[in-house]
Amino acid sequence: MAGKPKLHYLNARGRMESIRWLLAAAGVEFEEKFIETSKDLEKLRNDGSLMFQQVPMVEIDGMKLAQSRAILSYIAAKYNLYGKDIKERALIDMYIEGVADLNEMIMLLPGCPHDQKDAKITQIKEKTTNRYFTAFEKVSVKSHGQDYLVGNTLSRADIQLVELLYYVEELDPSLLANFPLLKALKTRISNVPTVKRFLQPGSQRKPPLGEKAIEEARKVWKF
Repeated sequence: MAGKPKLHYLNARGRMESIRWLLAAAGVEFEEKFIETSKDLEKLRNDGSLMFQQVPMVEIDGMKLAQSRAILSYIAAKYNLYGKDIKERALIDMYIEGVADLNEMIMLLPGCPHDQKDAKITQIKEKTTNRYFTAFEKVSVKSHGQDYLVGNTLSRADIQLVELLYYVEELDPSLLANFPLLKALKTRISNVPTVKRFLQPGSQRKPPLGEKAIEEARKVWKF
């Protein structure tokens, strides 16, 4: 019997959090090996575990997978969260690329210089409502009579979009107010039993990045 996937990353959201969300939604238990010092990172680099000398890295099915999008694609395919055919997969890929664009802006916000942060937040809010949420509202469930974004089954597109909706709400809860279909999707996916467990206190879900975590990350990355 194969062991649990082992996730190598900081004890923080970053580029590993979507992987945690996807594994949890698939009902897969996983272990985490936190990188706490620059020596921990150097050890992984020196023993050949990191193909491109960077994390996240996930040990799964005898592989040491690097690159978060490759990891997410493998998990989605392995646990039937990637559509039933190539057309559905193309739609899923299109949606999650849009999710990734906005998620990247939000993820990098804590490290933004203080004198630039207000302008960056304004930019994120504008793109959230006028570009990304507007687009996702049009393709959301009720517009095509189904409960999920693609086909009529749960996919990584639903999970990764709902993960993003939680991040946007942390930034400004009012941003979701004018998008009833997205709000309904968030409620539905949050009530999927595996996702609901992940959203409970005490799960492996990570909190927003605070100043202390940012300083710890800088020590690990040495910047």
